[in-house]
Amino acid sequence: MLEPFEVLFERDLPGYTLPDELGRLYGRLGFPDRVVYSNFVSSLDGVVALGSVASAGSVISGKQAADRFLMALLRACADAIVVGAGTMRATPGHLWTPGHVFPDLAASFTALRETLGRSPIPRLVVITARGDLDLEHPALQKGATILTTQRGAERIGRRLPATCDVVTLGRGRKLDLHRVFAELAGRGFNVILTEGGPHLVGGLIAARLLDEAFLTLSPVIAGRAKERRLGMVEGVELLPSAAVWSSLLSARRHSDFLFLRYGLPRS
Repeated sequence: MLEPFEVLFERDLPGYTLPDELGRLYGRLGFPDRVVYSNFVSSLDGVVALGSVASAGSVISGKQAADRFLMALLRACADAIVVGAGTMRATPGHLWTPGHVFPDLAASFTALRETLGRSPIPRLVVITARGDLDLEHPALQKGATILTTQRGAERIGRRLPATCDVVTLGRGRKLDLHRVFAELAGRGFNVILTEGGPHLVGGLIAARLLDEAFLTLSPVIAGRAKERRLGMVEGVELLPSAAVWSSLLSARRHSDFLFLRYGLPRS
């Protein structure tokens, strides 16, 4: 049985009315009416992805129950979950739902979503400029919104299941993230969780679109040698000229893991 998190520090933050078991385990959790937040698990030495290793987050966390609970809880709060196509390719068989990562409390997560006026499960949103998708991925079979370029839409064609919709945003080789998130807001997705990957989160931070970052610090040391191993932010260089200083919003502990929540500045 999962023991409650130990609250080490917490600012005065919004609070949802959580079902009893969720509140007992985590304590207080809530978000502003409009927010974009990320969630990562990192090794002690800053690694969040292990090159060719599938489902690297589960390897880095050791499938620790508290980390999986928080992942599910953060999903349960969201209108939509945004991932990049690379993250989808790196996690074959995954479903971006609360119950997929913590099935024991699936009913409580559903009850929370009902209380918040959310749909039964968050909408999966996949960002891909090139349209490079595994069209047989079970998450796409369940349903997703694909945001892509004209080139990406042509590559995808009509091969997606009817549960998916494709939105074309521009003809260039890259997607404008401001336009992407304006599209999501126009669809009524105001509380948005992104689970990466690191290049997407790097773009969000550089564009000042990320409001909060949840970071689970695992006690494992991953190391680096021949294989390229990514950190939480890739594709942008911020220091020394464009430093982004965050503020600690909360800190929790569960066994040897730390669960940190940071607020980020927006333009």
